[in-house]
Amino acid sequence: MSALPDRHGQDGQGQDGQGQDGQGRPLTGDARPPSQGTAPAPLRIGVRVPPCDRADRVLETVRRAEELGFDDVWFPDSQLLWRDVFTTLTAAALGTGRIGLGTAVTNLATRHPAVVASAARSVAELAPGRFTLGLGVGNSSVGPVGLRQTTSAAMREGLRMVRALLDGEEWDFGGGAKSRLRDPRPEVPLHLAASGPKNLRLAGEIADGVILLSGISPRTLTSATARVREGAEAAGRDADALPLTVSAFCAVTDDVEADARLLKPVCASIAQNGGAGFLALAGIDVDVPATVEGVYPDLVHAEDWKAAVEICSEWISDEAAVQFAREFCLFGTADHIASRLRDLDSAGVSGVLLQHVGSYDPPTDLIESVGASVLPALSLKVP
Repeated sequence: MSALPDRHGQDGQGQDGQGQDGQGRPLTGDARPPSQGTAPAPLRIGVRVPPCDRADRVLETVRRAEELGFDDVWFPDSQLLWRDVFTTLTAAALGTGRIGLGTAVTNLATRHPAVVASAARSVAELAPGRFTLGLGVGNSSVGPVGLRQTTSAAMREGLRMVRALLDGEEWDFGGGAKSRLRDPRPEVPLHLAASGPKNLRLAGEIADGVILLSGISPRTLTSATARVREGAEAAGRDADALPLTVSAFCAVTDDVEADARLLKPVCASIAQNGGAGFLALAGIDVDVPATVEGVYPDLVHAEDWKAAVEICSEWISDEAAVQFAREFCLFGTADHIASRLRDLDSAGVSGVLLQHVGSYDPPTDLIESVGASVLPALSLKVP
């Protein structure tokens, strides 16, 4: 998260907590220019925690991640699947003192950009310098209520609106309505989650950071970061200084072949949603129909995961699942995962967002196993 203190004690903020450029000037406009001339921070290790229970109970999971040395906790947003993300963030902000907090991701379709700006401001007040607003096209928030995912054009306009309001600027909402956000928080970084070429370029052009949904396969990651670089360079920005967070499913295991079967719905969803080309780059050739019956609400958030695995086995073989686990995910021993994380660090990635398989239980096992074995093996931090 770009606004958070790194392990060298640098936090990228001015003394008054407001975002500043390399010369100490307040930042305004559509995107924050990445900081110049500072040493790269160590790779940030984050974990995805769905708001799948009461906020006070989810807080216990967040506290445990903080205790074990995780840098960040990211919360997804889907109004019918989980509790309200900003309510959960409020509890997490009040109940922790160090760990970074972020949305991964909220959206500008079910939530008006002005509402998002106000909610982001409210959380940032409770966790100064620790909150990042991650935005995306909607996915599981929009589908179940009959809305479409946010287009790139709408995302551009919505992100500009959120940024302007957080900066305290007046926004013209049309029809003669010109308004501003009272008590703004200009320092909140806006990160855009993206997987397709158009949104990857958009993220590089206007966002303060990028959440990459392409997995950790070197070939797909190279392709995704190239699109981000194109957008950044077109806007005259330093692509190398733009924070990149890579989302990856993770499991510390000695039996990848057995555990990889659980990833079949994830692999099928990627193929179903335009990612077959990414999979093919890693030697995974699958053909999944546009509609898969018998899975609610969708493949990645299936309520009955075991049934979803069996249904997806029609298109995703055990061999394909293993290849997916090895190429796109962090499945393996602690030493193997630590080695791949070091590779990501060397490749210029700023952080990782680790996910467990499942949406309706906290990632307790993942937090414990990574905290106990992977983080010490990285020798980047000590729990």
